[in-house]
Amino acid sequence: KDPALRAPCDAICVILAAIHARPVATAARQSETNLSQYDTDCITWSPQGRIFQIEYAMEAVKQGTPVVGLRSKDYAVLCCLKRAQSELASYQQKLFEIDEHMGMAISGLTADARVLANYMRSECLSHKYIYDTPMTIGRLVAQIGDKSQQKTQRYSGRPYGVGLLLAGFDKNGAHIYETCPSGNFFEYKAMAIGGRSQAARTYLEKHFESFTDLKSDDLISHGVKALNACTAQDQELNTKNTGICVVGKDLQFRELSEAEVQAYLDKLKESVPAGAGGDEAVPMDTS
Repeated sequence: KDPALRAPCDAICVILAAIHARPVATAARQSETNLSQYDTDCITWSPQGRIFQIEYAMEAVKQGTPVVGLRSKDYAVLCCLKRAQSELASYQQKLFEIDEHMGMAISGLTADARVLANYMRSECLSHKYIYDTPMTIGRLVAQIGDKSQQKTQRYSGRPYGVGLLLAGFDKNGAHIYETCPSGNFFEYKAMAIGGRSQAARTYLEKHFESFTDLKSDDLISHGVKALNACTAQDQELNTKNTGICVVGKDLQFRELSEAEVQAYLDKLKESVPAGAGGDEAVPMDTS
């Protein structure tokens, strides 16, 4: 209560508060320092058992534009949302033909995707030349997994910053595969990758059991609806930003023309109310 003692007491309180806060600030700085020690290359493990450079590459896939893949027993379909750098630029390439019976869609760094596409085309051509038969989808995907994994074991390189959805048809039927920068690969009945893809996966999870016996037209319609779930409120699918390709039994891999895409978009408008897209932030352009 003595005014003469109040100022020294306040000063003591400030000093004690600073002493107690110092360990917290020191721990935060130490955490940042520890993180920077383990994310400078892709061959150093952190104490938590993580390789941060691989996780960063996986994040590049999540920041890409969405891609949807689904299959029946006889057909496989890929749908993608494309983006242009500006109004003066053309839309980025998201669909790549690998062989007559196989193609892929990408999310992430387009430059890395071109490297992998050229490698896969070369492998398919060599296999057909040697064995006089098309390369099976699973074998090629396994090779891509090995190639991607090798990039995580060398100090001088970096992981591929792109995720792939491969669609194809071989003697075992139609297939949809996903490959990751880490070297993992998985086969799916239906899958979506890229930014805002959770909404598409939710749609596919609700309907995938009905895909088995569908024809290509119905399968494409489901793919377009799943892709539409990834769009923002102020964004609509059109023939410029939508890419669709199909492959299957007695049907070589091909990308649909703008007129064919427009027909499916018209069906979508009849079945889905306007503004039914998502409301999340638009994904970053990583092309």
